[in-house]
Amino acid sequence: MQLIYTVLTGLVFGIGIALSGMMNPAKVLNFFDVMGSWDPSLAFVMAGALTVTFLGYRLVWKRDTPLFSDRFQIPTSTLIDAKLIGGSALFGIGWGIAGFCPGAAIPALGTGRWEVALFLCAVVGGFFLRRLLSNLPLKATS
Repeated sequence: MQLIYTVLTGLVFGIGIALSGMMNPAKVLNFFDVMGSWDPSLAFVMAGALTVTFLGYRLVWKRDTPLFSDRFQIPTSTLIDAKLIGGSALFGIGWGIAGFCPGAAIPALGTGRWEVALFLCAVVGGFFLRRLLSNLPLKATS
């Protein structure tokens, strides 16, 4: 049953991304072009998503446990470190350059555009590169 809800959630997300036009990288890039052909529609999509999330969390937190787990998966760390800041910066730079965020790129695969596949390959490559680099021993400098 959990798999069915997961697929339905992904389907609703993908439909929302498609209807809002956020699969079109030009629309996203125009949001960042505040001195040129600025398109504020991404701000409205984000505001709508934040509103739904806010209301959804109010309903979810009334429950003792989630539907498909014995406890809520809540981050325990509040640490803001170089990894968090660096990862956030890389995400923003990649989004600004490509016009895709990974969440929107997955439904955009359905458009058949090679740029989408290339972007997602780069994202997956980045995951593997990060894992590879995190396993390297740190060299002491003297």
